[in-house]
Amino acid sequence: MTLRIDEDRPFSVGFVLFPHFAMLSFSSVIEPLRIANRMSEKMLYEWQLMSLDDQVIFASNGLPFSPTIRMDEWQRLDAIILVAGMGTNLIADERLFHWLRSISRSGRLLGSTSTGSTLLAKAGVLHRKRCTIHWENQASLQEEHPDLIVSNELFEIDNGIMTCSGGTAGLDMMLSLIERQQGIHLSHQIAEQCIHPTIRDSHEKQRMSHEARLGIHSQALVSAIKIMESHIEDTINCEHIASLVGISHRQLQRLFNHHFDVSPATYYLNLRLDHGDKLLRYTSMSIIDIATATGFSSTSHFSKCYRNRFAISPKQRRHH
Repeated sequence: MTLRIDEDRPFSVGFVLFPHFAMLSFSSVIEPLRIANRMSEKMLYEWQLMSLDDQVIFASNGLPFSPTIRMDEWQRLDAIILVAGMGTNLIADERLFHWLRSISRSGRLLGSTSTGSTLLAKAGVLHRKRCTIHWENQASLQEEHPDLIVSNELFEIDNGIMTCSGGTAGLDMMLSLIERQQGIHLSHQIAEQCIHPTIRDSHEKQRMSHEARLGIHSQALVSAIKIMESHIEDTINCEHIASLVGISHRQLQRLFNHHFDVSPATYYLNLRLDHGDKLLRYTSMSIIDIATATGFSSTSHFSKCYRNRFAISPKQRRHH
């Protein structure tokens, strides 16, 4: 697989749109190609739109998009990028997975943005390749496919597979691709046209720091939260957490009560339940497996705590 462009013709990219795809993710991966053509005054890139049933597809904001080619015309393309949104965990179309495997075997560049990595994983084309996905779906992808190398980076380009976490990270991924194909000068021109003064490296984080995200400045509190987040399944007691961050249990309680108006134990429980909620919404894992993955000794205990937090049962959430 090569990322190089044939100078005699445009590099052709096909975007497969899935129901309720995010417009921001789509714009971020298609607009850099248009701007590349404009800035170079050459037809360096061309693009096509596809959908699973070759019918009109609707974005998450309700706007309709019509395919420009059929799915069976994929051999016209040099690269295929899946543009997915919510609900990819519910897709179990073996024809799609066979199609993706055929593309992978052909040596074409195969990519995804946002939750599209879930579909690549289901197709079995991510074996021994680094991939990424939107931070909200990272844990669920890893739970359902424990053999994958899932990073929390903005994007990954690994041996013919190009995955992106979604949102504006698609712009950085496409700028990286264009730089490899056309050089740094053009990628910088595109970035400036997008009012994107800093092209982010793939290794940059998807999320804000805990301090910025939660509005806290206590290092002990930040450390305690990080410990909780890293022990969702193998839970540890709050007294031990306090000792690990170098404060007393009473001090830890005061910090959580002051900043979040809850006890450390309640905050920790809510983290586990929020993780369970993501697994219910984004995976096909059984409820008993989700209970285990969130540190509960029984399904009944998990269900009771879940209902107390969300006012709905796990079964109802799954079919909501």
